Amino acid sequence: MSDTNPAPSLYAAREPIFPKRVSGKFRRLKWIIMLITLGIYYVTPWIRFDRGPNLPDQAVLVDMAGRRFFFFWIEIWPHEFYFVAGLLIMAGLGLFLFTSALGRVWCGYACPQTVWTDLFILVERWIEGDRNARIRLLRQKWDVRKARLRITKWAAWLLIAVATGGAWVFYFADAPTLLHDLVTGQAHPVAYSTIAILTATTFTFGGFMREQVCIYMCPWPRIQGAMMDEQTLTVGYRDWRGEPRGHRRPGSDVAKDGTALGDCIDCNACVNVCPTGIDIRDGQQMECITCALCIDACDEVMAKLGKPRGLIDYLALSDEPHERAGEKPTPVWRHIFRVRTILYTVLWAGFGVAMLVALFMRSDINLSVAPVRNPVYVTLSDGTIRNTYDVRIGNQHGDERAFEISFASDAELALSVEGSDNQIATVAPDATQLVRVYVTAAPGSAAAMTQNTGLTIWATDPQSNERVGKSTVFTGTGQ
Repeated sequence: MSDTNPAPSLYAAREPIFPKRVSGKFRRLKWIIMLITLGIYYVTPWIRFDRGPNLPDQAVLVDMAGRRFFFFWIEIWPHEFYFVAGLLIMAGLGLFLFTSALGRVWCGYACPQTVWTDLFILVERWIEGDRNARIRLLRQKWDVRKARLRITKWAAWLLIAVATGGAWVFYFADAPTLLHDLVTGQAHPVAYSTIAILTATTFTFGGFMREQVCIYMCPWPRIQGAMMDEQTLTVGYRDWRGEPRGHRRPGSDVAKDGTALGDCIDCNACVNVCPTGIDIRDGQQMECITCALCIDACDEVMAKLGKPRGLIDYLALSDEPHERAGEKPTPVWRHIFRVRTILYTVLWAGFGVAMLVALFMRSDINLSVAPVRNPVYVTLSDGTIRNTYDVRIGNQHGDERAFEISFASDAELALSVEGSDNQIATVAPDATQLVRVYVTAAPGSAAAMTQNTGLTIWATDPQSNERVGKSTVFTGTGQ
């Protein structure tokens, strides 16, 4: 006998969230951070920085063709990728630090998904109205007005998305030149496809998916639990002060049935402003991005009721027993400066100092030496043993340099440079050049008869007296 009961659906359709407009110190802080971050993102590719006649003048540029990264006066070459790795490590440690001290402040204030979602919601509010107006518009049937508002909103979102994708590609080429090529249709297809992909993702993530990206796509909500503890300051609800909640007559803290009520009037203001649609009064939740808009909403209600602010606030779980007993909570600075956060700070600063030291101590000459091992050595007609080396010299100066190539060894050897009579290799500005170098040992000499003899090949810049050496070996017959 077959089971006629249909299987329960495991899919839950998204419930649209329409955050209500709110004002307060945290909302103002979010506006300020939005303006700063968006300003940096959109303006940075257009900042000029003079590096000399042979180098690009864009302050921040990822030069894929030249395989270099420019950041104002700093130039990172492929072999210096450890600087990028160091920056990523510092970013990770910084995220750990701020999360352990203040919860998901990155998610709530500076994450690109949060910033662009805030911007899209702002545009939506300008065009369609505040929360109640947007809910009514969602529920009403399609007509000319609804179509006009929707198309206007989507067109504004699309312009923001195009500007977002367009700004990204400007980091990888000279911005004014690329803009001209984009407008005239002369840009590379990769540029157009990149803009199209980023436009589509920004339009979709910021306009339609919104909190779903934070809840389902981003891994950080799952990781944050390991970064936070009972000392972490995060957004929370003081239920010992707010419960039991309920509606009451103005000026009264007693319900109709005579029950004494807490400060929470169950107005749902905190829920209505939440961009992820949660109720902070239910406790800490994975969906909370610590944007603190619920604090602004609740403080506004408390001010109207003449009650103390802070029913919803940044607080630590460890302070709950003290506050329930009427005692003062632990000072904020003690929550922030504790063993975990200090350790993260020391590690973060250590990586930063190490990178600065490496940056200022690095040489403007890059040298690599690779022995040619096919064959390992060559015996010339007079019995001389010759080894061949591929020497790659990187000139990180802004002008052409002539480098003297020499060697140092305890054995009696001779060095010559292919195509040069005076062991000089000329390298173009900000470029690398491969030079073929020959090292020989006289017939019957110790080096010719020894299997491996140590030597160091040097590249010297006579103009700056700077030199760099690489150790290698000279291979003889071993007989």
